[in-house]
Amino acid sequence: MDDGPIAGLRLPSPVVEIEDERLRTAGVRVLLKRDDLIHPEVPGNKWRKLKYNIATARELGFETLLTFGGAYSNHLRATAAVGSYCGFSTIGVVRGEEHLPLNASLRYAVSRGMRLGYLDRTTYRAKSSDTVIEALHQEYGDFYLIPEGGSNAAAVRGCAELPAELDASVDVLFCAVGTGGTLAGVAAAMRPDQVVIGVPVLKGGAFLEGDIVGLQEQVYGERAGSWRLECDYHFGGYAKRTPELDEFIDDFETRHGLRLDWVYEAKMMYALFDQVTRTVFPAGTTIVALISGTRPAQALAQASSGRRLQPAIDIQRHIASSRRRTPHTR
Repeated sequence: MDDGPIAGLRLPSPVVEIEDERLRTAGVRVLLKRDDLIHPEVPGNKWRKLKYNIATARELGFETLLTFGGAYSNHLRATAAVGSYCGFSTIGVVRGEEHLPLNASLRYAVSRGMRLGYLDRTTYRAKSSDTVIEALHQEYGDFYLIPEGGSNAAAVRGCAELPAELDASVDVLFCAVGTGGTLAGVAAAMRPDQVVIGVPVLKGGAFLEGDIVGLQEQVYGERAGSWRLECDYHFGGYAKRTPELDEFIDDFETRHGLRLDWVYEAKMMYALFDQVTRTVFPAGTTIVALISGTRPAQALAQASSGRRLQPAIDIQRHIASSRRRTPHTR
């Protein structure tokens, strides 16, 4: 598949080496795979995850994309942007209650044409159920469903293209893990002697191993690649932070001129440096850190100040009356 009608995609994304006395002491190299620079509105793994979903939606004749996310979801923003560029209507189903004024992320999504709906947290946990999906179809009609975070078989195939952009000398790749789609694809396409280390950003992330294996089985029929999860770097859970993490972010920016996203990338980089300083990796190891997304301040700043193209709707009023079981897309 070509890269479609999105102007300015930067592929392959740059790879840059960072210099740091901690790395020199340990005798290892660290390269940053700057997927955050692929596109200011659709950075990193967001484009890799969405490109084949978009192709499938178009092939099946859908005109609307529907997906899920929290109030600060990078995935909702990216889906809104891709939909706008590629000619799809977009619907974002947000976890929790509506809060006005909209935050910058949701405001940006709305400025790109996304219509927002809300589910309370209890209902949101059942978002994949037939009852909830049917309620969404009653409200919105036909749509192509993209799961929360964009992780499905199509996303795995897109992320599996990344290793071809790396030098053969790479020994280890670190990536942050939210829903697991990026790790599932990247790990499957690495050589058996290359190790992928995933850093879950939510507390209790060990359950993600089963999710990742499940994604790989959908595409490859089995667990694929050499990979593991390091689950002790969540700093309290998803979208949680501590003074220690903030200090690391400030120090990394001072040293390397890059402000890490505290939800994902900062936790991954903290894990990398912690393991380097504990001599987990032998001297001579080359490590790639996948910078798969940031919060693009410029794009968010250009969002309209609270403009809402269509009113948010109460999805839950349809749920009680839903009886018919339907597939997730139709």
